[in-house]
Amino acid sequence: MQWYMVALLLTVLTSSQGILTTLSQSNGRYEYDYATVPFLAEVFKLLVSSMFLWKESQKSPPPKMTTDWRTVRLYPIPSIIYLIHNNVQFATLTYVDTSTYQIMGNLKIVTTGILFRLVLKRKLSNLQWMAIVLLAVGTTTSQVKGCGEASCESLLSSPIEGYMLGILSACLSALAGIYTEFLMKKNNDSLYWQNVQLYTFGSIFNMARLVVDDFRGGFENGPWWQRIFNGYSITTWMVVINLGSTGLLVSWLMKYADNIVKVYSTSMAMLLTTVLSVHLFNFRPTLQLFLGIIVCMMSLHMYFAPPQMLVDLPSPSLKSDPESLAEASSDRRSDS
Repeated sequence: MQWYMVALLLTVLTSSQGILTTLSQSNGRYEYDYATVPFLAEVFKLLVSSMFLWKESQKSPPPKMTTDWRTVRLYPIPSIIYLIHNNVQFATLTYVDTSTYQIMGNLKIVTTGILFRLVLKRKLSNLQWMAIVLLAVGTTTSQVKGCGEASCESLLSSPIEGYMLGILSACLSALAGIYTEFLMKKNNDSLYWQNVQLYTFGSIFNMARLVVDDFRGGFENGPWWQRIFNGYSITTWMVVINLGSTGLLVSWLMKYADNIVKVYSTSMAMLLTTVLSVHLFNFRPTLQLFLGIIVCMMSLHMYFAPPQMLVDLPSPSLKSDPESLAEASSDRRSDS
């Protein structure tokens, strides 16, 4: 399967996640424990990956599976990073409002590019760096509301602690993605075997969160396993399956593409969600939204288009004849 088809599918599923989550509410509130959704999504990913691994193991030759503990022990690290990231998110929201936090979240686009270069040693051209910055600018522009609204005034009026935590949150989000890509490409192990390891630890950490929530609530509603499906509807199950499928697609991109492709997919998904909300939830589009979409599309073209499509290069005849090149240059100067 081509990476751009997977990226397109990831964009569609990611954009539908927010819409399905909103539709799963009843009278503006969740009838189910939302903390159970990530846990069930991890279990779904684990079951699907296990099934594909079993089918793959029936073939000859069998898939490569590294079982050395020095390799296996690396797989809990992404879950640990995401656990720290989630706590930093909550801490950030105590200092800034939701709109400011959402806009600051676009910093992860740039931090992903930086860590992509520093950690994975992947070289990016100047045009690609410009495209990444443009993507961050475009997504931010689309989220800025009208200047007459209170959220616009609060954007630069939060305490310094909020901005520092927002930057840390962006760095942790990027680090988790970059480290996952490092793991997936570290060896030639089967993708499904790597997924089984990732999602086993992911399920354990999400289950631990449910246990901690029970202790914090004094088991007021009983243990989590007795109420895990309470309030679930068909839409809620669609949220779980959609979230799990999104995670499987991301792991495929980490193995066969890279983090930048994932960043573009999720950024475009955010814009697609906003556009769909206009029809589904009577959301009023703004000038900033249209400008942001245009900038993001320009960024997408700049990053993935071949350089010869973006820059006017001399013709082959001029390249092979230095005298002709010098003559062409003097003609341009005389014309100007």
